[in-house]
Amino acid sequence: MTIYESDLPGVGKKHEVELGDGSRLVIVTHNTGKREVFRRASADSDSEKLFELRDELARQVGTLLEGAYFQPVSSGDIETLLGGNTALEWVEVGDSSALAGKTLVESDLRRETGASVIAIERDDEIIAPPGGDTRVEVGDVLVVIGSPDACSKFTEFVTGA
Repeated sequence: MTIYESDLPGVGKKHEVELGDGSRLVIVTHNTGKREVFRRASADSDSEKLFELRDELARQVGTLLEGAYFQPVSSGDIETLLGGNTALEWVEVGDSSALAGKTLVESDLRRETGASVIAIERDDEIIAPPGGDTRVEVGDVLVVIGSPDACSKFTEFVTGA
């Protein structure tokens, strides 16, 4: 694995990680601490923005990626605590979900639950970050971030359980 680093004057630093299939993961670290993560299909293609994180959250996610918080959990528990009062959860949209067929704006999930959808897994596609006009479909897996209580409310809202 090769990692390339370059300065971005007035912005911060850019790191590109070769992923082995010809694609690259591009991480831009702004002087403000904000991180933007992109995927580039090939060295000659344009980058597609996957998501961005504020400094504190980027550090918490980074510790997860390095394994610092790893503790085996039962397969039924899919909530991941990021530290502090922040949780990351994956919620599947079932046939009976009231959310199916609605856009994120129409569902008003953030106001109703306090949690935010940061990505949607749909078949082999990742929609990150989803826009307010993104329509939720049955079978989508919503990646959600918020307090543990907000994530629980979100799961109840989506699954009805």
